[in-house]
Amino acid sequence: MKLLFFQSRRGAYGRLIWAAGVLAGVVVVGATAYYSLGNGRWSWFDCFYMTIITLSTVGFAETLEGMNEMPGARGATLTLIVLGSGTLLYFISSLTALIVEGDLQGILRRRGMQRAIGTLNKHVIVCGIGTTGWHIATELRAVGVPFVIVDTNRERLDELNEEFEEGLLYVHGDATDDHVLELAGVERARGVISALNDDKANLFVTISARALNPTARIVAKSIEPSTERKLRRAGADAVVAPNYIGGVRLFSEMVSPKTVAFLDRIVQFGGGISIGLQAIDIPAASPLVGKRLAETEIQEAGALVVAIHLSDGEYVYNPGGEHLLQAGDSLIVLAESQDAAALMDTVTG
Repeated sequence: MKLLFFQSRRGAYGRLIWAAGVLAGVVVVGATAYYSLGNGRWSWFDCFYMTIITLSTVGFAETLEGMNEMPGARGATLTLIVLGSGTLLYFISSLTALIVEGDLQGILRRRGMQRAIGTLNKHVIVCGIGTTGWHIATELRAVGVPFVIVDTNRERLDELNEEFEEGLLYVHGDATDDHVLELAGVERARGVISALNDDKANLFVTISARALNPTARIVAKSIEPSTERKLRRAGADAVVAPNYIGGVRLFSEMVSPKTVAFLDRIVQFGGGISIGLQAIDIPAASPLVGKRLAETEIQEAGALVVAIHLSDGEYVYNPGGEHLLQAGDSLIVLAESQDAAALMDTVTG
C-alpha cells in the first residue's frame, strides 16, 4: 500500500509539473503575441496582464488601449481563450488531484494502521522513539515480538518506518495522554516501555498505563536516581537507569572485558547467535513441581541451569541437584535456542 501511495504521488507530481509547464508556455506565447501585434504600443506587463485575465475568463473588458484598432488582436484573444482556458483547467485539476490523493492516501494509511493495531494482542508499547527507543524497537523486531511505537515526533517515526521497510506500527501522539495509549491498544498489551527523555513524562505514562492495564508489565526509564522510587510507587515493575548502566559498563569493559564480551553474546538477540540465556517459568501444573533438580532431565536436554529465580524474588545461583523446584520459580538456563524451546514445552507440560 505504501508503494502504491508513493507511485500515486509521483504520478500526480508529474502531471502537475507538465500542466504547469504547458500553462507557462501558453502565457509566454500569449503575452508575446500581444506585444508583437501592438508593435511596442503596450508594455510587457500589460500584455501579461491581458493574457492572465483572458485565460482565467475574468475579463475586465479589453485592458489594452486601442486593441480594436489592431488587426488580429481579437482573433489572438479568441484563440487564447479556447486553447489557454483548457490548459488552465488542466493545471487546476492536476493540483487538486495532488492534494486530494495525498490526503486520501494518508487517511487510508492511518486507518489501515489503526486496524492492524486493533488486531494485536499481548504486544509491547514503546513510548518514545529517541535513541533509547530506537534500539528497543530494533531488538523487539529482531526477536519477533509485536510492538507499537508512540511518539510526538513525526520525522523520527517516518525515519524508523523507512528503516523497517514500511512495516512499523505507530501512533503519532503524546504517550502521557490516556486516549493515545488506548489507540495503541494498552488494554491488550503484555507490557509498556516508557523510554521518554523526561522523568515526569515517564512517571505520567507509568501511572496511566497501570490504571488502564493493571496486569501489564511496565518498564520505565529513569534519568535522575531520585526518580526510581517514585516510578516504582507509581506502578513500574522495573526501572532502568541508562546513566548508571553506562557507568557500570565502562567499568566492566576496563576490568573484565572478556566477561562482558561473553555476556553480550549470550544476551543479544537477532545477531545470529544460537545460544543464550532464557528464563523459563514453572507453572503450578508443571510436571517438574515437587521434583529435585537432579531428578529432572534438564541437563540431558542440553540446558545448563545457572540460577533459579524463586517466587519470593530471591535468586539461587548455581543450584545443586538437591534443590526442590516449586511452582512460581523460574529457571535461568543457558542453552541453544531449539533446546530452550523444547525445555519450555517440557516444563509447561
